[in-house]
Amino acid sequence: MLNEAEERLKQYFGYERFLEGQEQIIEKVLQHKKVMGIMPTGGGKSICYQIPSLLQQGITIVISPLISLMKDQVDEVREAGISATFINSSLSHEETMNRMAGLQNGEYCLLYLAPERLGHTEFLKQLKHISVSLIAIDEAHCLSQWGHDFRPSYMDIPKFLDFVGEDVAVLALTATATPQVATDICQALSIPDENVVKTGFARKNLTFSVVKGQDRDAYILDYVKKHRGQPGIIYATTRKEVERLHQRLEKENIQTEKYHGGMGSEERASGQERFVYDEVDVMVATTAFGMGINKSNVRFVIHAQMPRNIESYYQEAGRAGRDGAESDCVLLFAPQDIQTHQFLIDQSRLDDHRKENEYQKLRQMVNYCHTEDCLQNQILSYFGDAAKEPCGTCLHCTDTRSLQDVTRDAQMVFSCVKRMRERYGKTLVTQVLTGSSNQKIRQFRLHTLSTYGLLKKQPQKNVTEFIDFLVAHEYLMLSDGAYPVLKLTNRALDVLQGKTEVLKKETIVAKTISNEDPLFEEMRQLRLSIAKQHEIAPYMVFSDQTLKELCTSLPESESDMLKIKGIGQQKLESFGQEFLDMITRYKTETNHERV
Repeated sequence: MLNEAEERLKQYFGYERFLEGQEQIIEKVLQHKKVMGIMPTGGGKSICYQIPSLLQQGITIVISPLISLMKDQVDEVREAGISATFINSSLSHEETMNRMAGLQNGEYCLLYLAPERLGHTEFLKQLKHISVSLIAIDEAHCLSQWGHDFRPSYMDIPKFLDFVGEDVAVLALTATATPQVATDICQALSIPDENVVKTGFARKNLTFSVVKGQDRDAYILDYVKKHRGQPGIIYATTRKEVERLHQRLEKENIQTEKYHGGMGSEERASGQERFVYDEVDVMVATTAFGMGINKSNVRFVIHAQMPRNIESYYQEAGRAGRDGAESDCVLLFAPQDIQTHQFLIDQSRLDDHRKENEYQKLRQMVNYCHTEDCLQNQILSYFGDAAKEPCGTCLHCTDTRSLQDVTRDAQMVFSCVKRMRERYGKTLVTQVLTGSSNQKIRQFRLHTLSTYGLLKKQPQKNVTEFIDFLVAHEYLMLSDGAYPVLKLTNRALDVLQGKTEVLKKETIVAKTISNEDPLFEEMRQLRLSIAKQHEIAPYMVFSDQTLKELCTSLPESESDMLKIKGIGQQKLESFGQEFLDMITRYKTETNHERV
């Protein structure tokens, strides 16, 4: 049956062979086993249930947590030629009944379902008359209370599995499961250890960077301007920050959309559609955005603030480069991010045990921001992956910036903190160092300190950023609480005593990307035009990677096109001729000769 599975892979998706782990999972699924697949974003998890849905008699039910994701998923598989539908709260009662009738008549092989539907008595009654071969659980980490995205509705899944019966195969899929979360999933779904297929968490096409102690707005603007024409997501932690960044980018004539919970549903949907359909390049959003789209050609993800934990960060950053092309993941870190998350955890209604767990995850996220080792390996270690060779692409693996000796300025800051008895926050320390004459300085007689005005030649903004750098590199620490104060660490004492130096790297500057192949740009425009005609997202026509292969190989016939990854028979029939005509014109105009 695996030979038949490989034939379907080529026919419907245009790939010659399965990726790592896919064949192993599919084989177990076809044997009606309970399986868990732990695969990175872009690792081809959906293939693991889409192919079995074509080979088995009953329908495949896919439990997915976000309604907004379902329509995209259904549209995408339909374009590949697979009959699919979804049922969720966005449908009217009549639409739901029509789709249930279609399922009973064998019109579909794939059904996407929201977990909340599992508790509907009427739905379960109707499902009794439908043959089910596989239950696939997407985002399975939502089952674990120790995961970063626990959903109470997922706790109904084990009961639902009992309802459909033992003969039905079960497939749990996730890209972000720590060993603890993986154990929780297996226990909840009765998946034996030997049926856990783990391909690793590494994303070789992603370049990770952590940028510390710099003006975040300046970096974002510089980066986006140098990556014009490249789709990207900028994540911010609050609605207010999303609005501010969106306005800032628009002032620089950068076309951008925004997405956060304070917007109306129609406004959010409109902005998301413009981004998915390549009508704007940049989306500024809270973390509520992203899980609901399958856009494959996101070339960069920038976090304007540090996320609370590594699971969230890796899932959000992993929305870049789903098509396998090289993409950037940049985290802009500032020490106040830690205080924000500490405050939110402290104010939450979690019990003390859960709060401590959240604090521990936060500390691990902060460690990621501070590490000078390979960033990819730091992430892999968190998820329990064995140590690997450095990735060779992240900021720390490729950093060649020269170091500047800033020991003298650091000693001035440390002396000031010490003379202020480690009782004040960053703002007041900065004001003392720059010689501010505001009322509070006078009131506390801080202008009488010997460190008053030591850095008066520097703007307050620069001194504040330098203090951020010293905190990020653990020379200073910020206390807990709503009003954190600066304190010296042992590293700072060594510097004050002249035992060690403080070295600071040059400011990170975003690199300019090279211009794309003009044929690639023409193909992108053709893809956009076709997508609008078919009312689908452009990536559902062909991925960027497929377009680049078309530019490289310049196929002359339909049979040549079928040799290119991502072009199956259905897509060839739907879109192939228009791309062949474009390639023919291009070769004629440029007198191009195939090698």
